[in-house]
Amino acid sequence: MLQVTRIPAARLLGAAALSVASLASLSAAHPAAAVGFGAPDGDHLTVTVRDAGPGADGTYELHCDPAGGTHPDPAGACDVVGRDTRWGQDAFAPVPEGSFCTMQYGGPATAHVTGTWAGRPVDVTYDRRDGCEISRWNRMVPLLPEVAAPARP
Repeated sequence: MLQVTRIPAARLLGAAALSVASLASLSAAHPAAAVGFGAPDGDHLTVTVRDAGPGADGTYELHCDPAGGTHPDPAGACDVVGRDTRWGQDAFAPVPEGSFCTMQYGGPATAHVTGTWAGRPVDVTYDRRDGCEISRWNRMVPLLPEVAAPARP
């Protein structure tokens, strides 16, 4: 017959209590903190916009925590990306394969975003070629400029 002594049992209970306390402190943290949001290096993105119109085209640097850089709205841009930062999810994810998208054209605007966000490398392209891509772009405003629908001829 197996007999459990008090000393190993006490150690086991102590280790279990420590594990529960550690998990509780991790789950109480903001989701972005769990993925490195606000890391000492800070988040840095370079946004290059083309064909979005006067005042919107160009290359902008964005730093977060604290917000700064040459981006026209650094605080808003950091907030919009931070809002979608979750453990195990990509804030810059492409439209899922097989999605049904409306066949509407949102204009010739494109954007290329590179850098580091939440400790992960970013290299993503945006355009406005259909309804899904327009929605994906619009979710990232003000990181990306707000673009009006093209005028009808």
